[in-house]
Formats: sequence, C-alpha cells, structure tokens
Amino acid sequence: MTDIEEKFWREGLLVAGVDEAGRGPLAGPVVASAVILPPYTEPFLNKDSKRMSPKEREKAYERIKEVALAIGTAVVDSSLIDRVNILSATKIAMRRALEDLRHRFDVVISDFVKIEGFNCIAVPKGDEKSLSCACASVVAKVLRDKIMEAFHEVYPEYEFNSHKGYPTKRHRELIRRFGPSEIHRRSFRL
Repeated sequence: MTDIEEKFWREGLLVAGVDEAGRGPLAGPVVASAVILPPYTEPFLNKDSKRMSPKEREKAYERIKEVALAIGTAVVDSSLIDRVNILSATKIAMRRALEDLRHRFDVVISDFVKIEGFNCIAVPKGDEKSLSCACASVVAKVLRDKIMEAFHEVYPEYEFNSHKGYPTKRHRELIRRFGPSEIHRRSFRL
C-alpha cells in the first residue's frame, strides 16, 4: 500500500495524500483531508475507510494522528456545492486541505481527482493503493460523520445520525415528509 509513495520517498520527497468524504450525500458538506506520513511508514490500514466500521475508523483516526507529520482538513458546505457543483466543491475542499497542512510537501497523491496547482498524481482507487491517500480518506470520513451527528442535534427529524445525509430510502422519505432542510443540497435530486 506504499508502492506509490516509496518511489518518491527514495528520492527524498515528501508525499501528501488527499481525499474527500461526502460527494454523494443529499445533505451536508463535502469534507477533505490531506495527510503527510513520515517516509517509509509501514502500512497500518488494511481496508478502505468505507468498509471500516465506525469503531475501526475511529481507531485508525487516532493512529493517523499519532503517526502523521501533518494533517490538513477543509469543509465546503452545501450552499457552495450548489453554487459551483460537487466536483468543483470537492476540488476546492481538497486544495484547502492541502493548504491547511502548514508543512512542506513535494507530491500529492489523490483519489482520482486531479488537483490543479500541485504536483498531483490522480490515482484511480487511490484510497486503496496509497497509504497516505487512505489515511486522508479515514480522516475526512470521521470528521464528516461527526459533522452530520452534530447536524442531527439541530435537525433530528432527518435522522442524520443514521444515514449521514446519504440518499437512503429512509432519508428520501423524511425529505418528502418535512421538505429539505437548510443543509440539503438543492442542486441534487432530492
């Protein structure tokens, strides 16, 4: 899971992995994270963040915070998503997460999305092939889930604590019953 990083580490270059959580939901923000690991970090994740249980993600998140040289995060809310579209909002979030690192890096590995302005390698299924990218995926998912749990306190009728804004059958039923909330994405088919 570090084959991509290792060729850069051998050249003395630092790698930042970047990924997002929340492109597909009907509500809430898209959250991006960027992670720089020390060169030659041994892989410590064994599956994609989407296949981890919340407890496994939390444990991985704590390990990432212990190991990482730097972690950057960014949140782009539903109103900006509606104004610029989800792909543009994702790129904005990823760029902001990289800027939030406050640590030098030489190369960016992203999960499929090319980030302009950086020496970026967009890798299909990057969160499964790059440890740095996988770590960024975990951080973004954990933070987004926490945001959606907080939104559940504000809008309990939508049950965001259970579906996190994704387009489940139950979530769609609740939108039909209560109409969209302020955090629902108007540019998405609700």
